[in-house]
Amino acid sequence: MKHLPGILLRHRKHTADHPTEMLPLPAKVQIPMSMHIGAPAAPIVKKGDAVTVGQCIGQPAGANGVPVHASVSGTVSAIADYRTPFGTVCQSVIIESDGLQTPCPTLAPPKMDTKAEFLAAVRESGSVGLGGAGFPTFLKCSVEKTIDCLVVNAAECEPYLTSDCRQVLEHVDDVIGGIRLILQKLQIKRCIIGIETNQAAGIKCLLDTLAKDQSANADITVQPLPSRYPQGAEKVLVFHTTGQVVPEGKLSFDVGVLVMNVSTCAFLYRYCQTGMPLVERRITVDGDAVAKPCNLIVPIGTPLRDLLNYADCDIDATKRILLGGPMMGMAVCDLDMPIVKANNGLLAFCAVPEVKTTACIRCGRCMDACPMHLMPMQLEKAYRKQNVAALQAYHVMLCMNCGSCSFVCPAKRPLAESNQLAKALIPRT
Repeated sequence: MKHLPGILLRHRKHTADHPTEMLPLPAKVQIPMSMHIGAPAAPIVKKGDAVTVGQCIGQPAGANGVPVHASVSGTVSAIADYRTPFGTVCQSVIIESDGLQTPCPTLAPPKMDTKAEFLAAVRESGSVGLGGAGFPTFLKCSVEKTIDCLVVNAAECEPYLTSDCRQVLEHVDDVIGGIRLILQKLQIKRCIIGIETNQAAGIKCLLDTLAKDQSANADITVQPLPSRYPQGAEKVLVFHTTGQVVPEGKLSFDVGVLVMNVSTCAFLYRYCQTGMPLVERRITVDGDAVAKPCNLIVPIGTPLRDLLNYADCDIDATKRILLGGPMMGMAVCDLDMPIVKANNGLLAFCAVPEVKTTACIRCGRCMDACPMHLMPMQLEKAYRKQNVAALQAYHVMLCMNCGSCSFVCPAKRPLAESNQLAKALIPRT
């Protein structure tokens, strides 16, 4: 099969063979009501209320939202405004932990005899895409289109990040159980698990698990993919696993494909067994400022500072902190910011090279690297001129902001950044 362009990156998967550890319980958590695409949830608790793990503390304010749950047991100490990394403000619930982690007494495995009951359960679980986008899972599963194939994203193409890798290695039965559940409830005929070839242990683990009962798993296949960034981007992954091209302005559903992150699949399986909603995340902590790189299970709402301290990070020497990977991650400046549902990595760096931008030399490397076959230098020029017609002609909305163009540019032009800003100029239909 023909492969889309991309770039080769050093993997730096230092924690791939590090078993996941449990982070010591934080003294308090701050749980934002906006951790998904769509309207924020509304708090349904007040200061002084006692809460338990898994208890609903925020109800969705719109039809596309999901509930938010307490990640620790304890007492609500405040309902406070919280400014997200995107600059928006939402409410948050601050809980002082009692250290007991008492589960909510009403939790129970959900009833899922019908598709409608399954979708309701997925929504009540608080599940969002755990690959980083934060799209509510129940909305993905609710599309009124014929889905022929489930594509499970286990690529984890960003350097440093290994949380999905450890999910596969440590809880592969949850992964396969979640896939079977989705195939059954949504009546999808087949599944392809896309995983990069640099994850040899994960590929073997998946294949060995599926080989135990070939007749039951004939509809689930493992597709090793070249270790080339951005392999895990949705449109790239769909093309490399199914051969389908997702058109501009369309989603994978439009070509009969449902894409789900591997950790999302595993979570849904565990939720359907236990009834415990999404209250914790597996986070990779790494970077040259971190003395003890690790993968941690972390309650939602835990301050970033707690993770960095546990990983022996030299905070005083740290010059840059990223939530996510180095290519698409977001820089943060406040170590008291909380871990949210969509987070999968926390990176801290001391060595941050100075970047000097020079004039474009028309080398074309950005075009060669772009998986969407765009012309980043032309898009940047159109953005500088605020030329909306040119931006549309050069298909700026196809840009997935993977950062490949900026990475390879010898002139260090802010190509990906310009594309992101340019999208705000395009009229919404």
